[in-house]
Amino acid sequence: MLRRLAHRYSRSRGMVGMPGEPRAVEVGFLRALGLGYLAICLAAMFSTEPKPSLAGEGLGVLIAFFVVVAGVIATNPLGDIPERQRVAGLLTVAAGSVALAALQPSGLWEATPYFIGILAAMRLDRRTGLAVLGVSLVALAVTAALRGHWGPALSVIVGSLPWFLMIRVMRAFREQHLALERSRTAEAEAAAEAERGRVAREMHDVLAHSLSALAIQLEAARLSARSQRVEPELAATLDRAHQLAVAGLDETRRALGALRGEDLPGPEAVPALAQSFEEESGLPVALEVEGEPRALPPEARLALYRTAQEALTNVRRHATPERVDLRLDYRPDQTVLVVADHSREELPTLVTGANGGGGYGLTGMRERAELLGGELLAEPTEDGFRVELRLPV
Repeated sequence: MLRRLAHRYSRSRGMVGMPGEPRAVEVGFLRALGLGYLAICLAAMFSTEPKPSLAGEGLGVLIAFFVVVAGVIATNPLGDIPERQRVAGLLTVAAGSVALAALQPSGLWEATPYFIGILAAMRLDRRTGLAVLGVSLVALAVTAALRGHWGPALSVIVGSLPWFLMIRVMRAFREQHLALERSRTAEAEAAAEAERGRVAREMHDVLAHSLSALAIQLEAARLSARSQRVEPELAATLDRAHQLAVAGLDETRRALGALRGEDLPGPEAVPALAQSFEEESGLPVALEVEGEPRALPPEARLALYRTAQEALTNVRRHATPERVDLRLDYRPDQTVLVVADHSREELPTLVTGANGGGGYGLTGMRERAELLGGELLAEPTEDGFRVELRLPV
């Protein structure tokens, strides 16, 4: 139960992904749409007099068009760039559009204010966006008017300003939505933190206190039994009970640490675990690590450690082996932990039943593995018992 509580409340507490950023499909669609629009503009420009060429006004139209394209590329509409670079890009688009309005009054320039207005509303702050759009519209309107095209100039002004305002309103709604999501996430994290604190306090006040008192009483009984020279079996039983109480107290402290968000043990602690088991049980443990160790998610790290811990505990409780093999294998597609005990004697029925029958320890290990998308294999072998944990990368 302590392990499950620690596992439940020690999950990663990163921020929930916020909506609003363009996804890969949306970005691809927008790029395709932009290329299609560019193709239409190119067709319109090459079919309008004066047509682009390498001499005279046609050369000016061609140069102005490339200035507009360079400005669009510099603005990087779907990327994250400094605001100064984006402003410079939009002003470059405006400069190229002014030249097009002077050289080709019925051409591409009428579409560029919409691009400037939409991107300024999306990517710039309100004042900067308005300033960039205002300068662009004034320059384009004056140029078109001087060329005698008041109608297109008025149409551009009347059409692009509402687009700017509409995008600004949509941006404001999106920012409010993101702020609300962040607030909800922070509230949920605060509630989870408070619950972790409450459970940790309850465990400390009740369970940890009781186990401490029990360990002290058992220690006193153990010392008294030794001084009075009681039966060796009774003394051994008291020693074992004291060890279990101390181990339970240590386990409670680890669970409390997990609830408080302290660092949890992982694969790097398995060698120390194997050494401790070897010293306490007197059984040789062969530890082998294969592959290149890699960083694992917190829950996977804890699952590996807890599985090794539980498997070694089962060996000490239920088996009478001569040696134990422990292997940690970092494979390209998964991380594998194997704990196997070996004995020359025939295994008692208790070993197979306790492990193969789905005791609470193995059940907890299986649940932990399945929650991480992995699996746990536990079965008797010819000379012992084998537990294998497989976690996908």
